[in-house]
Amino acid sequence: MENQYGICRVAVAPLRAEPSDQAEIVSQLLFGDHVEILQRDERWWLIQNGYDGYQGWMDFRQLATITQDQFVDLQECKWLAPLSFNNTLIASDGSLYHLSPASNLPYLAEGFCYVGQEKYQVNFEPHDRTNVDFKADVETTAKFFQNIPYLWGGRHLFGMDCSGFVQTVFKLLNIKLNRDASQQAEQGELVGFLAECKPGDVAFFDNAEGKITHVGIMLGPNEIIHASAKVKVDPIDDEGIFNRELGIYSHKLRIIKRFVE
Repeated sequence: MENQYGICRVAVAPLRAEPSDQAEIVSQLLFGDHVEILQRDERWWLIQNGYDGYQGWMDFRQLATITQDQFVDLQECKWLAPLSFNNTLIASDGSLYHLSPASNLPYLAEGFCYVGQEKYQVNFEPHDRTNVDFKADVETTAKFFQNIPYLWGGRHLFGMDCSGFVQTVFKLLNIKLNRDASQQAEQGELVGFLAECKPGDVAFFDNAEGKITHVGIMLGPNEIIHASAKVKVDPIDDEGIFNRELGIYSHKLRIIKRFVE
């Protein structure tokens, strides 16, 4: 029986809507993300991300093989690449890997992590996602990503979409969120009024058809940080996000959710 599990062995790997280099990028895997292999089509494999259940097609050469037991183990991977632009791993051949914050460091021990059969020297201080203070850390964590450009499907330091940004910040703070804004809106506890917002609450926005299409992290009742053109801080009121550059309300507020009391 063919192996059904893998782990991302590159810094960032695109997940595509179809098995083609020209297909839409729907999300990304980061180094150390563990996956279940659902289907094989020559060099394109349909995978499901073990962290958030998201599916997409990827080039199988960007994966290393792992066992089912390892796949289960990696659900509890607590060591991550920290908030830094200098997260480098050294491979056994001496080459470097440059990791985005929130990338997994599987089986970290004595300064090395392991992806499949490969061993990598960790050249930075790892982040322990279980040793955080959400309320104290959420604003600093979110603002680290300011000015990262918007990229549809992005979860990486050089391009993030709105839900990828929120998911990454919350992963670093030890809270697991789903991948898309509409999926994230089904999590958490409802906040009744904007005036009741606390830093770290998550606001969701809908389109004319009532579909959730955007998400951001509240910094307080009047400010939100979100990815729109780039990760930035904008004013918000009961109507929605006001875009200073355009002079209009760019996103219509739908609901607000809380994940930490």
